[in-house]
Amino acid sequence: MNTSATPTTPTAAGAAAPRRRVLAQARFEVGSLLRNGEQLLVSLVLPALALVGLSATTSPSLGPGTRIDVATPGVIALCVISAAFTSQAISTGFDRRYAVLRYLGVTPLGRGGLVAAKVAATLAVEAIQIGVIAVLGLVLGWRPEVAGIAYAVLFVVLGTWAFVALALLLAGTLRAEAVLAIANLVWVLLLAVGGVVVPRSELPAGVSHVVALLPSAGLADGLRSALVDGQLNLLALAVVLAWGLVATVLAARLFRFDD
Repeated sequence: MNTSATPTTPTAAGAAAPRRRVLAQARFEVGSLLRNGEQLLVSLVLPALALVGLSATTSPSLGPGTRIDVATPGVIALCVISAAFTSQAISTGFDRRYAVLRYLGVTPLGRGGLVAAKVAATLAVEAIQIGVIAVLGLVLGWRPEVAGIAYAVLFVVLGTWAFVALALLLAGTLRAEAVLAIANLVWVLLLAVGGVVVPRSELPAGVSHVVALLPSAGLADGLRSALVDGQLNLLALAVVLAWGLVATVLAARLFRFDD
């Protein structure tokens, strides 16, 4: 009895160890993101202010529908972009610069575990963001379409994948200073003309057709279709999936753990 039980104990412990390592790293990543004042501002404070501002004004135009109902899915999309792209690109870029990634890559956590921890940490931060924005939206009169909540969750998960892949592609190929500048610039551009807060239907026709191909518009369009109309937007889904696949392949090929 004792001899047969002996080999199974290390096996069980060994199977659980990678999961514990990933969760421990994910907790560290979440703590780092929440302690970073600049990233907390971009990830939570600015989206909340944007929602309040959009609900209290009549400009810019958000198109047909109740204003808060249209604004809230867009702000949720902004939260995903902030956490999955801007924050992850900047933190990963500086971790790479200071050789943190190289050292973590050779620990028992491993490179795959490191990526898994970053994705888990991003989803945890997004859960906090979306929870705050949802409560704030409900207080301001938001009434989401219950039938579309599952579709919205699907878009949040796939959007997170696509934007984390884009963040790793950026952070793994450029120097940290360039990553910082580009990540913040992209955030501003997507906020202004990326079909996120202002629906792309309200942009000029020529611009709207181009913006429709961006992952930001795909994510925001999908969330609006889900939470306003209760429908699955297949075109938006295809856009997000395409960006996720391409960015993942490129990041896997081009990402460098050393600066």
